[in-house]
Amino acid sequence: MTESEPSREPAVKAPPIVLLLALSMPALFFFQERLPDMGLSLALYPQRVMEGDWSGLATSMFLHGDWAHAIMNAVGALAFATPVARMLRGGAGAVAFALFYMACGILSAAGYVLVHPDGTDPVVGASGAVFGLIGASTRIVGPGFVLPLLDRRVLGMAAVWMGLNLLVGVIGLSASGMGARIAWEAHAAGFLVGILAVGPLGRVFPPRIDRIAPAAEPGDSLH
Repeated sequence: MTESEPSREPAVKAPPIVLLLALSMPALFFFQERLPDMGLSLALYPQRVMEGDWSGLATSMFLHGDWAHAIMNAVGALAFATPVARMLRGGAGAVAFALFYMACGILSAAGYVLVHPDGTDPVVGASGAVFGLIGASTRIVGPGFVLPLLDRRVLGMAAVWMGLNLLVGVIGLSASGMGARIAWEAHAAGFLVGILAVGPLGRVFPPRIDRIAPAAEPGDSLH
């Protein structure tokens, strides 16, 4: 092979929609802090949902408890949204990514409501949606290949993530007297949505064959 000019790697490899998602979290919290009630009127209240007010299922994912909460979710989104966004390429992929993220957030909140139907404490955060991204990325390998749900690597990583989630939930419950409890149930629901939904998405957006590098021929010089 002949030598060619080295291709320039982008300074930030995350797709633009992922950067936008990650940056939106601290940006939205900046404005949330300036609301009279810190945005708690838009939080998820399970009891209200059971009474017919479903708005909190969607709006709660755009709120956070503090700066650490917002930044932690932004970092998680940056890490785990990238493989999902790369698989969902193009304009249609960007729309699919946004719908997928919203669905993970809404259904994770719904899962929390099912476990705590009488809950009156406000629940905020994008963690359920981020766990949906974690679930999806658990099955994505290479340039957009989606592993079978029952692949041992998928099952192993899913067990690790849910074990960590349960551990964090238990720690959060033990410390609930010092701050807000961790909605680990929403995390689990979001993870389940993500790990299941990425299968159909992978069939709609199959890997591009031209993105897969061919094996080097004997005698080729790779630069």
